[in-house]
Amino acid sequence: MVRSEETKPQVKAARTRGRPRSFDRTTALEQAVLAFWEHGYEATSVSDLTRVMGIGAPSLYAAFGDKQALFAEVVTEYGTRYGSFTDRALAEEPTAGAAVARILREAASEYTAPGRPHGCLVIHAATNCTTPEVEDLLRERRNANLVALERRIEADIAAGELPAGLDATALARHTGAVIQGMSQQARDGASREELAAVAEIAMNIWPRT
Repeated sequence: MVRSEETKPQVKAARTRGRPRSFDRTTALEQAVLAFWEHGYEATSVSDLTRVMGIGAPSLYAAFGDKQALFAEVVTEYGTRYGSFTDRALAEEPTAGAAVARILREAASEYTAPGRPHGCLVIHAATNCTTPEVEDLLRERRNANLVALERRIEADIAAGELPAGLDATALARHTGAVIQGMSQQARDGASREELAAVAEIAMNIWPRT
């Protein structure tokens, strides 16, 4: 029997029916970053994610795993796209003091940038978090930054750039507290100029030889 031309569209539809809708994974991940950044881990539901990412739950699970696995990827993506200014400053500046001054100045700008959530995702997403694995992930990220800063301070002490006997751990934690405070104040509406003034005061008390 010769198949009529009228059946061809039907055959094509049958072949494509049920095929998963394709989507841009990079764009979907960016939308997930913004959602978690704005609302935190606990307050962002799977339905919130599928809505902003423009995909169904099956596609989300197939592409990213569950909510917790997606969040882990979000944290990595955030660190690469938005949070890398800390690592760059520590790597590029000649002293710990210069690195911290740059980090605080850039934090004032990054935490208040228009068109995206304010503050730091790694700090804010832990608010009201009741998932131990997520709390641990974010705590490890924050502590890793403190360790990197502490090591840089210790190197400056050894090189004579900072006073001998200085408590490197306390100074690193002081800097971390300033950064975390700037993040929260940015979420509360502080402007870039106001946070830059905070950074200036913090650097005025930075130890000197």
